Amino acid sequence: MTITAERKTELVKEHARQDGDTGSPEVQVAILTERIRNLTEHFKGHAKDNHSRRGLLMLVNKRRSLLDYLRHKDGERYLALIAKLGLRK
Repeated sequence: MTITAERKTELVKEHARQDGDTGSPEVQVAILTERIRNLTEHFKGHAKDNHSRRGLLMLVNKRRSLLDYLRHKDGERYLALIAKLGLRK
């Protein structure tokens, strides 16, 4: 359910705006998206795991907040990020 350190490093390198960037909204959304996808796969085999479902909902809400912030701050970066991650909006 968690992501490995290597995968997290890959995501940071792929979405960072500059070297050493780990806190930009792009990086945070990419990491949250990876965790959400992992939890979604987990629920295919564990449908009644309601404690983890609560965690999933919190992650989705956090990602939504970061995406809303990015959309208001810089619309072009927002559109590029959702296209890169394959998100709906």
